[in-house]
Amino acid sequence: MSDLSQSLQINIFASILVPVIGALLIFACARFRGLIELLFVGTALCLLAVTISIVNMGPEAFYQSITLFTIIDSIPIAFHVEPLGILYACVASGLWLVTTIYAIGYMNANKEKHLARFYMCFCFAMAAVMGIAYSANLLTLFIFYELLTLSTYPLVAHKGTDDAKAGARVYLGILIGTSIGFLLMAILWTWSITGTLDFSVGGILENELPDGLLMLLFALYAFGIGKAALMPFHRWLPSAMVAPTPVSALLHAVAVVKAGVFCVLKITVYVFGIDVLTNTGANSPIIWVATATMLLASLVALQQDNLKARLAYSTVSQLAYIVLGAVLATSTSIMGSSLHLATHAVGKITLFFCAGAIYTATKKTLVSDMHGLGRVMPFTFAAYTIAAISIIGLPPLAGSWSKWFLIDGAISADRLIIAIAFLVSTILNIIYLMPIAINGFMLKPKQASSDIHEAPFAVVMPLCVTAGLCLVLFFLLPYVYDFLLLLNLR
Repeated sequence: MSDLSQSLQINIFASILVPVIGALLIFACARFRGLIELLFVGTALCLLAVTISIVNMGPEAFYQSITLFTIIDSIPIAFHVEPLGILYACVASGLWLVTTIYAIGYMNANKEKHLARFYMCFCFAMAAVMGIAYSANLLTLFIFYELLTLSTYPLVAHKGTDDAKAGARVYLGILIGTSIGFLLMAILWTWSITGTLDFSVGGILENELPDGLLMLLFALYAFGIGKAALMPFHRWLPSAMVAPTPVSALLHAVAVVKAGVFCVLKITVYVFGIDVLTNTGANSPIIWVATATMLLASLVALQQDNLKARLAYSTVSQLAYIVLGAVLATSTSIMGSSLHLATHAVGKITLFFCAGAIYTATKKTLVSDMHGLGRVMPFTFAAYTIAAISIIGLPPLAGSWSKWFLIDGAISADRLIIAIAFLVSTILNIIYLMPIAINGFMLKPKQASSDIHEAPFAVVMPLCVTAGLCLVLFFLLPYVYDFLLLLNLR
């Protein structure tokens, strides 16, 4: 084994083991609050350092398979690094560090209980995320996909109330149901016709199935990846909003939903291949499902007075952007989807951080009760405004890059109506996101606000950091674009 392969193996295994070791140490020190908080942040720092080490290996490390063990001769549990996986790992590990600090501030300020269990489940979830990011085949991806669902279930049910338990049951039922009922079936079907589950540039399904059956197989993958939240399998996402806000941030920006759209991207590029999808039309039904999801979820978001519920349906819509870019299957649209995975992550995590800060400081959850709060919580509402503008897609904020590529990708695929749908969705983004900021700064509070102030520093600081990332990424995304060109899409 070469030095590069050996270093790659160590770093990939470390990416998965570091969060697991962190969880075990937190369990061992559960009685010491200060120590488990230090371990929680330290684990996130170590994971980010390992991810940076993998990035620094460069393209020479791409697609070198690292086998953990083999279940049967042709299907090992194996890992590799490639551009999409590295992007996802960087987004997840980078934002997890910020989330750990926010989670500590939020949980302490709101006097939440069972902190050790909470932090442990966070760590296990991140280990699963790293396994997904570096999966070299569909079986490895499926195993870590399921582990992510199981590790985040206790986080959704954390408060232990009847609402929390009901929301967690919906969460688990839909995600396990779709993965077992559709995704596993698709994986077994793929193996039966190709004899392999390995990810391969250009795909593994060319000339393997008639067009109609290929369309059915692609639909099984798209709906089987329930974490991508395509309608009608989206209800788990708003149901999970009963969880503490740091969990919402984990679900909507760092781990779960991004795992879903990452899987859609990876299967599109490395299992089907964009040429197969465009030549056969196997992507057509999912294009229209994703378009409908994008628009309908935005219309539902308009009707939500609860801020987290509004942001949840906004996430359903924004995930459909990424799925739609992937299934349009042009090099430009897939580039837009990949960039949107990062830009939506920093924008949406900021919005959820702001929602949690408002709740921590005021105990308000309804948009109609937040008039004038921007005057007494200027940092929180300024961060919200920046993130909202990024989600909308206006320069000089990060979201403008990904939306540009997505619209250009729709045009390059000769789907003018899809490009128009992107623009309509953008208008809806403005309507349901911006009034919160405008009313927060421009209107007078509905009640005396002399006793209202910003949330604790550990809550406000992370949202200011992620809001700043929305601006910084605008200038860094050209470098991310150059890196993603290494996908060699065809």
